[in-house]
Parts: sequence; structure tokens; C-alpha cells
Amino acid sequence: YELCHYRGMGMSSYKILLVIIFSMLLGNSVVVLAADYDKGVRAVQADDYETALAEWTPLAEQGHAKAQSNLGRMYSDGIGVPKNHKTAVMWYTKAAEQGDAFGQTMLGYMYDNGQGVPENDKTAVMWYTKAAEQGDAFGQTMLGIMYDNGEGVLENDKTAVMWYTKAAEQQGEWLAQINLGKMYANGGGVPKNDKTAVKWYTKAAEEGNAYAQYNLGKMYSNGDGVLTDYVRAYMWYNLGAYNGNKLGAENKTKLAKEMTSSQIAKAQEMSSRCLESGYTDC
Repeated sequence: YELCHYRGMGMSSYKILLVIIFSMLLGNSVVVLAADYDKGVRAVQADDYETALAEWTPLAEQGHAKAQSNLGRMYSDGIGVPKNHKTAVMWYTKAAEQGDAFGQTMLGYMYDNGQGVPENDKTAVMWYTKAAEQGDAFGQTMLGIMYDNGEGVLENDKTAVMWYTKAAEQQGEWLAQINLGKMYANGGGVPKNDKTAVKWYTKAAEEGNAYAQYNLGKMYSNGDGVLTDYVRAYMWYNLGAYNGNKLGAENKTKLAKEMTSSQIAKAQEMSSRCLESGYTDC
């Protein structure tokens, strides 16, 4: 079963962190900073990145950690500004050193991938750990991957499972859900348990993730953790193929040779209903 790694994948599924800090109890200066930060948040929500940059840059220069980490994200992805990894690292570092979990995770990612800094897995692990210990789901996921692969730390499947689990239990963290499903499917760091693997693949598949949909198709096709169900397997392969997974497309074609035309028609109807419902009716 395919392990999903973040390296080399796009960052589009991870939106700029939009945390609004507002406290009337801390004085007028804090209120003004929070209000300006809020303007930047609203600008991002409206795809007005020029305004967000104008609002957040002065705040970041004054030491506002969330503004710093969000500017880092804008520069690392080239959102509203020319992509500049070195500038991104500068802002992520300032935020991370203030304890901002998002900044810590993203700084870890920059070291992990050698973007704007020389690649250094040990430094990446250090920052991922700081973020993970604060409960940051992406930091937990990435730390799990580092332990899973033995990058910057000794390979340790049990520790990888621990961090994957913490992340997977948080809503929308499909990458951890996929990798946790893989651990249970293969018996890595935990006793092999296909039913639990299906559970985690399903959660990620219902987030619309093509990797999970492909893996879930395999589970239903092979009867691993579930009763063999070619119709449902075809449905998940079909959805995975639609979302760009080539193996899903290949396996769908192979499986169709074992199915009747009425079964294929039913699977296609189920695929459409699942997709149109936003994965709530699958």
C-alpha cells in the first residue's frame, strides 16, 4: 500500500494560517495590532494579497508572530509576491523563535527540503518537534514521516505511529491518515490490522484525497479488513483516478474485466453520488 510523503507535493491543500488575536484587556496598542492583523485575514479570504501584504508587513516588523509566519508562507509559495525562499526562511525563523507553531513547522519544512537554507534533516526534526509538541497537526505529520523514514533521527516505527495518530485525529489531516493507514495495513510499528487501516484510509478518502481512494480501492478489491466488494472497490478507484491517481485508473481498468456491465454502471453511479455530495454519501 502506497505511502504518501509530502516532499515534492504541492502545498495548496495547506492554507495560510488565519488566526485572529483580539483582546480588549491588553491595551489599545494590542487592539490596534489585532485589528490590522484582522484586515490582513479578511484580505486573504477575498484573495486580495496586496492588501494582506500591506497590513501584515508592518506588524511582522514589529514582532507580530502570526503576521511573520503568514508572510513566510506568502514568500515560500509566491502568494501575492515573487517566490523567495530566503525571505520566507527569515520570517519563519522570526515567528518560530517566538514559539509560533505554524512558523516552526514551516521552518522545519524549509530545512527538510533545502529551500532557502541548506538541507538539514536534524534541524528539520528539531523544529517539527517543537511544533508537534504544541499540537500542530502538520508538524506532527512531518515528524512522523521523519521517524518513519529515519531522516534526521533513528528510524522508529512506533514513534512514527504515535505522531501520525496525534495528527490523524485532528480534522482534515489526510496525510497523517493515509500514512497511519499504511502502518496498520503493513504492520509497521503496530500489529497489522486491516480493519483499522480501512478506517484511516476512509477518513482520508472522504477528504477527497486520491492516494487514500486508491488504497481503499485495493482494500475492497482484495477483501483486506472488509468483505470483498468489487463495486465499492471500482467506486474508490474511479474517484482516485478522477483526482489524478494513475494507479487508481490502472486498477479500475483491470477490475472492470472481472465485473458485469451492471456492476460497473452501479459503481459509476455511486462514484457520482459520492463526489456530488462532497464525500458525505459514499
